[in-house]
Amino acid sequence: MACPYLEYREADGIRSFDHERAYCAATETFVQAMRADICNDRYDLDHGQHCEIFQSHAESE
Repeated sequence: MACPYLEYREADGIRSFDHERAYCAATETFVQAMRADICNDRYDLDHGQHCEIFQSHAESE
């Protein structure tokens, strides 16, 4: 299951992109592809164990 904070957006409010980009709703920033791999639990990664952003938001809720 992918991170609940991960979104894919085609624009940033000012400009549009040629393809969707990974966006972290927790930090309100676009993230690089490697970070999105963690968010999507690819390559035996798990966002609950490997993402400090998810962990800090999960603790505060």
